[in-house]
Amino acid sequence: MLSLSLKRQKLERDEKGCAFWKGYTEKADFKESETAAILVDMWDKHWSKGATLRCGALAAKIDKTARALRDIGVLIIHAPSDVTGFYEGTEARKRALSVPRLKEYPKAAVVKDYPYPVDASDGGSDTNEPKEQVDKIVWSRQTDKIFIDQSKDVIFGDDGEEVYSYLAAKGIKNLIYMGVHTNMCILNRTFGIKKMLGYGINAVLCGNLTDCMYNPEKPPYVRHDEGTRLTVEYIEKFYCPTVEITGIT
Repeated sequence: MLSLSLKRQKLERDEKGCAFWKGYTEKADFKESETAAILVDMWDKHWSKGATLRCGALAAKIDKTARALRDIGVLIIHAPSDVTGFYEGTEARKRALSVPRLKEYPKAAVVKDYPYPVDASDGGSDTNEPKEQVDKIVWSRQTDKIFIDQSKDVIFGDDGEEVYSYLAAKGIKNLIYMGVHTNMCILNRTFGIKKMLGYGINAVLCGNLTDCMYNPEKPPYVRHDEGTRLTVEYIEKFYCPTVEITGIT
């Protein structure tokens, strides 16, 4: 079993009737065979210099965690969205395609949207790129700092139905998210937290292995790492629990 301490937040009221958010943890045991870790958009390069630098540092930590999870039987899903063409013909990509798409999908529950805690309306970069560079696709593959085990792993693009079909075929109920960006792709891709929650998948965000897109020149005018912390807490409040994986038990 993969034993985790899941963090959530809930709205409570004090003795005077004033509302406040209270954090709490709960223990959970996931069967390894029913669990996958999905590594989101960990590209070789980003249009934002700041994002490139932070993702490069994050990649080594994700790789270490993914290796440990793989060793105990957790499926590793590489989800670099736009660049699956780079992996065409590889065993990991062929394995992902080996499962037929479902002919019918469960009717997805409506997952409500809530206002974000940070303003990323300018693209979210903190390194002052010119406007014409914002949102430009400059990535070509997943970073090579993250090992892909071609004998076990799978590679998916931004195709939530393809991902869900694979999870359903393999009996996977738990999906642990790692990677970037917390307030964008991790929440909103077709394989993101909102979509998979709608399908009934038990989603968990790895809060110490993620980063948001946020420029401290925008509200709420805090440091970048504080923007990430606020986004992680936002997910704990409205969407799914988070976990900090520092060791595998």
